[in-house]
This record gives sequence, structure tokens and C-alpha cells, in this order.
Amino acid sequence: MPLKRRIGGTITVMATYLVTGATGLIGRHFVQRLLARTDLERIWLVVRAGSQDKLARLVRTWPAPQRVTMVVGDIAEAGLGISERDLSTLRGRVDHIVHLAALYDVTADDEESVAANVDGTRHVIELAEDIEAGCLHHVSSVAVAGDHEGVFTPDMFDVGQRLVTAYHRTKFESERLVREQETVPWRVYRPAIVVGHSVTGEMDKVDGPYYFFPALSRLAALPHVPVVAPDIGDTNIVPVDYVADALTRLVNSPGLDGRTFHLVNPKPQSARSVYDAFARAAGAPGITWELDSRVSRPLVSLAKLSEYVPGFTLARDAVLDRLGIPPVVLSALTFPAQFTPSPVDGVAVPELESYADVLWRYWREHLDPFRARRGGRHGSLDGRRVVITGASSGIGRATATKVAAAGGIPLLVARRAAELEELRSEIQASGGHAYVYPCDLTDAESVDKAVTAMLEEHPDGIDMLVNNAGRSIRRSIRLSYDRFHDYERAMAINYFGAVRLILALLPHMAARRFGHIVNVSSIGVQGIAPRFSAYVASKAALDYFSRIAATETHGAGVTFTTVHMPLVRTPMIRPTKLYDAFPAKSPDQAADMVIEALRDRPKQVGTPTGLIIQVAYALAPGLVDAVAYQGYRVFPDSTAAGGGGKAKLGKGERQLSAAAAALMRLTRGFHW
Repeated sequence: MPLKRRIGGTITVMATYLVTGATGLIGRHFVQRLLARTDLERIWLVVRAGSQDKLARLVRTWPAPQRVTMVVGDIAEAGLGISERDLSTLRGRVDHIVHLAALYDVTADDEESVAANVDGTRHVIELAEDIEAGCLHHVSSVAVAGDHEGVFTPDMFDVGQRLVTAYHRTKFESERLVREQETVPWRVYRPAIVVGHSVTGEMDKVDGPYYFFPALSRLAALPHVPVVAPDIGDTNIVPVDYVADALTRLVNSPGLDGRTFHLVNPKPQSARSVYDAFARAAGAPGITWELDSRVSRPLVSLAKLSEYVPGFTLARDAVLDRLGIPPVVLSALTFPAQFTPSPVDGVAVPELESYADVLWRYWREHLDPFRARRGGRHGSLDGRRVVITGASSGIGRATATKVAAAGGIPLLVARRAAELEELRSEIQASGGHAYVYPCDLTDAESVDKAVTAMLEEHPDGIDMLVNNAGRSIRRSIRLSYDRFHDYERAMAINYFGAVRLILALLPHMAARRFGHIVNVSSIGVQGIAPRFSAYVASKAALDYFSRIAATETHGAGVTFTTVHMPLVRTPMIRPTKLYDAFPAKSPDQAADMVIEALRDRPKQVGTPTGLIIQVAYALAPGLVDAVAYQGYRVFPDSTAAGGGGKAKLGKGERQLSAAAAALMRLTRGFHW
């Protein structure tokens, strides 16, 4: 029996509730409103074991949190998996079960949708019967109308409509379960497409019209031109605060059992009016002309038929993927049905035009899946967190300094912590910011520890990675017969070390839908570099790994640049005294190539010489082999590599013959 309590001079009936889905968008707004009521005695919130802390933090922000009791359960389990002890507490004491937990996702597949929406509702019905609940309130959706054309009233349900997605089908089946059970009194509520709060813009995920916001954002960046669009029909959008207000009022109104309510906009909204409202908020061009329905219908039908044309669907889906629009959303853009609204005293639906800008601002700040791609106000590297390996010296050190100067935040990685700390001090003295992560890239545990520390210290995200750390080995194959470890060492750092770090950061970058990875490769990969079989092979392996990874991460917004670096005067080439006579870039000049790769994100950065060698090998590989053989003959193995240190046609490592000097000039920047 409901409790009665004297409030002021009147006797008030106190009600109790059990709610599923309290952490969802509608759920949390609904529960907040329930807790603000003076006639609420107790509310039990069903929560999964792993989400208790999250819900507890949320409850503390609500009014009258002392009236809330959390019950551990899961709609995926029979009877919601609620313990017998909690069931004993609930039996005969729950006036209202409000079932809000569901999978509100038009892109979900059948298996996911059935488990959450159909099986979940069946389990809630079992619970309602077990605890003898006073009424089961089921939140359904206008999606149950499917492709029905014409007026669809709250009293209508199964009228032979086609249900176009798994979401439509499972919302229909879950509502059927509620309507057909005869044990517990019920009420059904069908909201239209629910968007964020009309005052705060708060929304919990991308859904409905939000899928098209990235396209609007791109349109806003283009010159405004006249836009012609077909008339594709009407939709129906309501803000979550209206749904929560209406639901709270209807749940607590007596005498409504066995009825269904449409929580919809009383006036259908044309697709054009919705587009124009959000386009104004985004600063994108509005629709200048809308084609007459007599022209639009054949065009829409043609578009549907074109899906069966080979290649069309693939091309369409590729474009949609770049915009973050699931193709299935196109089948649920508009409603053929016109929904008869259920008036709720004291609750009105605000016009979309009055709050579209609020929704847009909230989406842009919190939900834009591509927001991580937006650069800072002072350039494309401003505020970017850039992991740089091999940062203790040479190219890595110069790159870190330039990243910091451009407003970026270098995350310095190398084995030598003291040198990284010294570099960080220099960057900070110049007004920049940098972080130090000592790490051995050949050690999986060391890499995991460093990446974990990075992600904890930079919760806003890691934007870019520069795989610069490397090991160079210049030794001819004839001197390597008993030195297999040369190849293992080169692969360990140049390939496996880089890939290990890429794999550690990729999930994070993909989740943010932005990331850029720069691999410092070698000009030797573009041609044939005698005596570099270990080094160049390891760099080539990374080049091809990145080519393949770039295709797989294309939709996630993670891109790759390969820098085919020419000879650079760093400590790495010092053992080869022959290179003292070679022209070479300075570390600063080399760092400029890396900065170009970070700033512009091209597929490849290199030198004209490297490109010429690459083209020459593609067109005349035999000729290139012959030229490379001459380089092999005239440029000797260094003494450090186990060679004699004597040039075949010259006067030693520091003095080049005329032929050697000519070849050096012809292939400027190439390492022989």
C-alpha cells in the first residue's frame, strides 16, 4: 500500500519507484525530476556492479540523494539478476517500475539490439511480476511506426508496417511484450527523436541529426553558395528536458494505465527546416531552393535504386565514413508517419529554432568526433602533444625544440633520462612545456610503462608521434656472414621498437578519431644503398607497415607520414670517417623536414635526389644496380665496420677519387 504523509495541511500519498537506465540521457533527467517531488518516498535505481561508483557520483549532484537506493542488477539477466535479499525488500513495495534502459542506437546490429531491447524488457516484466509492482512504465519509441504512411495515433500499434532497422524491430517487439503481458498494469511512452537539453545543450552521444553535424561543420568552412535540395519529407525532434518533464507528469498521473503516449513535436518538422536551423547555428549555407515533391520523389527513388549499381554503395559509404555518418542512418532520416501528440498539461515542446544554437555549441565542444583534429589558434602545432623518440640528441632533440617553439608540447622519449631532463629545462627556459619519459623501445614493459604514464598525465589526449629513434649499421654483407645480430639489432629498434609504440598509442588515437604518426625513414629505401642491408631493410619494413596501417586507420582519422631522410650530420654517422667529406644536412635542417611532416601531414617528405633515384629504379633498375655497384666499389667499408678503410680508387676514407666525388655530387644526400 502506498504510504501517506501529512505535508503542510494536506495528506499526500507517497510513491515508490524502481528505475532502469538512470545513467542514460532521459533517465538521469527523469530521476532528477522525481527526486524534486514532495510525494516521493523512495526510489531504487538498478545499476550494474561495475557502474556503482559512477552512479553514486551522479546521485550526489541530484536533489534529495538520501531517497535513493542502488540495487545491483543487469537487464541482460533473468529477473535483472537482482539478489534474493534485494527482491525481498522490493516485493510489494514498488508502486512504479520505469523501464528506460535500452539500446538507443539505430546503427546497432540485430544481436545487440535484441539482447538489450527485447530480452532486457522480458527480464523487466519478469521482475515486475515477481515483486508485484503497481505499474510498469515502458519507454518505447515512435520507431515502432516503421514505414507506415499517414497518421499514426498512440492507440495504433501493429498495422502491417515494415520495420527498417534492428532498432525499429526490437523497439516494436519490446513494446509488444509489455502490451501482451496481463499480470502487471502498464503504460507505454513513445518519444520522437530525442536531442539534447534545450537550455544547456547537454547530450550524451551522437545520434539522430548529430550524425550530420560534421558535414555542416565542413560546409561552414566553404564559401557560401546557393544550395538546392530535394524535399525528402518530415521528421520529428524533441529536446530531452521536454521528454523528462512529460514523462514525470504522466507517470504520476492516476487513471492512465493501459494507454500509450506520444511524446512528440505537435507539428511535423520538414527536413529543410531542421537543416536550416542547424545550418544557421553552424554558420553553414542554408537551403536556397527546395525541389518540388513531384521532382524530389523520383530523385529519392533513383538514389535508392542506385544502391544496386556496382561501386555506388562502396563510393557512397566511403564518403559517409569520412563524415562519420553510418549509412544505415540514411534509411531513418524522416518519418513517413505523422504522429498524433499526447498533450501533457503544463508541458510544451519548444521550437527547434529557439535552441538549435545551444545544441550546436554543446556538440562542438563535447561530442564532435573530429574535435581533436582542430588545431590551436596559433598554428597547426599549437597545443599538440607530440611524442618524439630519440629526443636526447640529433634530429630528435632539434625536432623537440622546434615543436615547442611552434606552441606544441613535446613528450620526450629516450633511454638517457639526464639528457632529456636537460632538454626539458632548455625548452621551459624558452617559455615552452615538455615532459620526460625515459624508455627503452626494445623492451615491451618499458614501452607500456611510458605510454601508461603519458596517457595518465595527458588525459586530453596524445596527438602525434615521431618515430625518430634508430640504429644505423653500415657494413657490407660479406663482412656480416657471422654477424646476424646486426640485422636483429637494427630490426629491434628501427622496426619492432617503432611498431611497438605505434600499437600502444593507436587505440587511443583511434578513439579520439585523430592522430598523426611520422616515421623517420631513410633515403636509402628509395634506392639501393650498398652496405646498408640491415639498416635500410628495417626502415623499409616500417615504411610498408605504415602504408598498410594507413589504410586500416583511414576512417579513424589516424594518418601517417614517412620522412625519407637524407644524410644528416649526427653522432650516428660519426664512426664512418668517409662521411666527413660528404655533404649532409644539419640536425636543424632535418628537423625542418619532420616539422613539415607534422604540420602538413603529407604521405611522404623527402628530397629531390631521393625522388629521382626512386623513379630511376622504377624505370631502369638494371642501370641503377650498375651505378650502385660502382658506389659499392669506390666507397669502402669503414675501419669501424671491419673493413680496410682504403678506397679502391682513392687515397683513404677522407680523400675521395674523382669518380667517387662525382658520384657523391650526383646523388647528393645519399648515404653510400
